[in-house]
This record gives sequence, C-alpha cells and structure tokens, in this order.
Amino acid sequence: MKKRVRLNFTKLLPWIGFAVAVPSLILNLVLLGEPQVSGDAIKVLGVIDGDTIVLDGKVRLRLRHLDAPELEFCGGQEAKDLLTSLVEGQSVVVSEKILDQRGRPMALIYVGDELVNQAMLASGWVRYHSDQTSQREALKAANHSARKNNLGVFSQKCWQKENLANPGCNIKANIDKSTKVKKYYYPGCAQYIWTVVELDIGEAWFCSEKEAQAAGFVKADTCR
Repeated sequence: MKKRVRLNFTKLLPWIGFAVAVPSLILNLVLLGEPQVSGDAIKVLGVIDGDTIVLDGKVRLRLRHLDAPELEFCGGQEAKDLLTSLVEGQSVVVSEKILDQRGRPMALIYVGDELVNQAMLASGWVRYHSDQTSQREALKAANHSARKNNLGVFSQKCWQKENLANPGCNIKANIDKSTKVKKYYYPGCAQYIWTVVELDIGEAWFCSEKEAQAAGFVKADTCR
C-alpha cells in the first residue's frame, strides 16, 4: 500500500515567494535597462518639444530629469525653441540611457562638453523631474538657481499671483500636483491671496465660475 505524502505548504511559502519575485525583478531590469554610455556621437534630426528629441534613425529620446510644459501651455514653445537651438542638426553623445516603464528611451545628452539637460534646467523653461543619475545634484542645483532667480516658467510670465494682463478675470484655477484635482478660488476664498497660478502646468485664470467649471475645475472647499 502506497503511503500518502503530505506537503507542508508553510515551509514552501518562502520558495513560492522567491519564485514569484524573481521574474518580476527580471522584468523590471528589462524595462528600465542598465545605464549605458555611448561614445559615438549621434545626429539630432529634430525636436518634438522641450524635453524630447529625434535622433538619427528616427529614434525618439527624452532628456532625463526634464519636465517641459506642453506646447500649448506657457513656456512650452520657449522650451522647444531653446532645445532646438542647442541640439538640432548637432551630433550629441548619449549617456546613462535607460528605458522608462513604458519602454521609452531616456538619457543625458552632451554637445561637446555641455550637458544639455543642465542647460535646459538652468534656463528655467523646464522643471526638474526626480531621477537617479550621476549628474543629479548638479541638475537639482541648476533648477534651484532658476527658481531663485525667477527665470523661465518661474517668472511673472508663467508664475502669477495677480492677473496683470486682465485684472477683471481674477478667478484662480489650480491643479493639485499630487492628486491632480482641479479647483478654483475667487476673491474671498480663504487661500486666495496665497494661491499661485502656474500657467506652464495647465493652470489658468477665468473671468467667471461658469468658465472655470466648464474647463473641469470645481470650487475649492475653502470658498464661501
């Protein structure tokens, strides 16, 4: 008579967890890739916007640590124009290239000895995006300097507490950076005087509550 073998699943659980974790780890490594440095210069065929270029071979490449405004927002065209002046038609060296979670290539790029990512952040026309590269601290410092000196999107052109161009349209529409909730404030709301309209990220001024609501914003809880 054959003996029944009882499996002790409690003892097997660590091995099951290991078996599940390993494929996940491998997948992440494939998606993110290993940092790569290319010693060969690659020609830039064009510029999509303030943080994305097209390389020879029609390969799109995003610049690490950069978050440029959409072209229709304040500073979007300025960011694209600056990047165009720095790289279009030039040969760039690609450094620390990885793939993001969507499989899109990202990297630091150099024209000669100039780190283009740093030049863009120093201009203030792009925002700093947190990332892990060897140049992280220098890039953070460039962004900090641009903010401190009110350059680019941090200037009155895009960063506004008052609507100097059209004072009658004084409803401030804000987008929460964490939750993406869209709220508006009018004079009399508790937080109104401290609220900043950052036009480069899609915030806006409106002349009426109806306009703000039509654009998808809701009245802030602090408004009477």
